[in-house]
Amino acid sequence: MSAVPLEAGDRRLLLRLLELPTAGRLETGPGAAPPRLREAQDAYADAAAGIGFTSVHHAAPQPRVLERSGVPLAAREAADAHPGFLDAEPSLVLRLGPPRPRAATAMFNVHLDTVAGWEPPRFDGTDVHGRGAADAKGPAVALLAGVRAALRSDPSIGTDSGIGVLIQAVSGEEGGAMGAFGTRPLVEQGFVGRLNLFCEPTGLRYLPRSTAAMTARVRVAGSDAIDDRPGEGHNATVLLGFLAQHLAGALSARAEGAERACVAGLNTGTLHNRVYGTGELLLNLPYADAAAGHRLGAAVETALDEGLAEFSARFADAPAFALTAAEARGVTRLEWLKRGLPTLDCADPWMHRLLGEDAGLPLWPPDEQAFTCDAIWMDGVAGAAAAVLGPGDLAANNAHADGEFASLAELGGFADAVARVLTAFARDHRAGATPAPHPRGQAR
Repeated sequence: MSAVPLEAGDRRLLLRLLELPTAGRLETGPGAAPPRLREAQDAYADAAAGIGFTSVHHAAPQPRVLERSGVPLAAREAADAHPGFLDAEPSLVLRLGPPRPRAATAMFNVHLDTVAGWEPPRFDGTDVHGRGAADAKGPAVALLAGVRAALRSDPSIGTDSGIGVLIQAVSGEEGGAMGAFGTRPLVEQGFVGRLNLFCEPTGLRYLPRSTAAMTARVRVAGSDAIDDRPGEGHNATVLLGFLAQHLAGALSARAEGAERACVAGLNTGTLHNRVYGTGELLLNLPYADAAAGHRLGAAVETALDEGLAEFSARFADAPAFALTAAEARGVTRLEWLKRGLPTLDCADPWMHRLLGEDAGLPLWPPDEQAFTCDAIWMDGVAGAAAAVLGPGDLAANNAHADGEFASLAELGGFADAVARVLTAFARDHRAGATPAPHPRGQAR
C-alpha cells in the first residue's frame, strides 16, 4: 500500500493537538481541569478550512441526551456532580462543499478526546509521540491529508455534482462514555452518509463490526466489625471474593461469549485489623450482538443468585462468617452501570465491494475478535453503511499508555486509504452505481 506524505502543516497540526490535554472528566475525575476539547476542535477546523471544509455544527450536547436508554451511569453521575460537565464536551461537524443527499455523502468519525495522562509531544523524524498519536489525533490529521489527496485526484468531490464529505470530530469516546453524548446525538441529527467510516486503529483493514459491553457492579452494603469480633459484622471481602471466583467459573461455563467476560476490580478496604462490611466487585461483559448481550446479562443474574446460595450454605456454620452467610442476599445487590448498547454488523454488499474491490482495502478477518467503538450508533440507521478503519494497532502503538506513538508511514498509509475510498465512491456515484442499502446492512 502506498502512502500520502504528511506535509509540514500536518505535522504542526498534530503536534499542536497532542499538546492540548483533551481527556474528559470521565477519565480525569472531578478535581481535574476541564478538557481543552473546544480548543483542539477549533485548531482542527482551521486546518480543515484550508482544504475547503466549513463548520456546520460545533456545540456541547444538550442535557437531555443523558436521559436516554443505554447511557452509562458514570456519565449521568458526572453530569449530576458537575453542572458544567457537558459544556466541556463539545463535538464538531465539518462539511466539504454544499449539502448533498445522504446517498452521495461519505462521513468520517474521529474522536479528539483521549484517555487520562499526558506526555510532551515530539517528532523524532519517523514517529510522532504523545497521548492520542495513535488513538485518535494522528488518524484525524491523516484524514485531512487523505481528503486533500482525493481532491487533487478528483476535483468533483465536494461540489454540487459530486459526493460530499462530512467529518465528525467528537468528544465522549473514551472513559466509558461509549459515544452516548458525542457521536450518538450527531448520528441522530442526521450527520451521516451512505458510507460511514470510524477512525480507529485497525491496521488499515476495514472492520464492518463493532461489539458493545455491559458493566455490572455487585455491591455489598453490610456492617463493619473489629478484628477481635469478626463475626459481629458482614465480611464483604470474603463474600465478594467468593462471588468473584464463582462468577468467573459459572460464566465461562454457561454463556456464549463469556470467555471474554472480565472479572475486574474488587474493593473493600486496605486495613488489616478491620472487617469491612461494604465493598464492590466489577464485571465487564462484551458481546457481539444484542441477543448475546441479553443472554449474558441473564447468565450474570443467575450465576450471582446461585453463588449467594452456595456461599450461605458453605459458611452457615462458620462462626466468623455465619452472619454474612445468613444475610448475604439482603446485603448484596446487582447494579448495571452500563447495559443495552447496540452493536454493529454491516453486511451491505455495496460497502464491501467499494472498500474491498474498488479501494483495495483488506477485510478484517471474520474469525478475528472485533472491538467496541462509537460505530455501534450506526446500527439500524436508514440509508447508511458503516465500518471501522484506521492506521496502526492499539497494542503495538501503546495506545492508552505512556509511550503512545504513530509512525508517519502508518499515518500516510491511512491518508492514502482515505483518498482511494473517496475517489472510488466518487466514481461509483458518477456511474450511478450506488444502490439502496442492503436490508442486513446494519441492524440484525
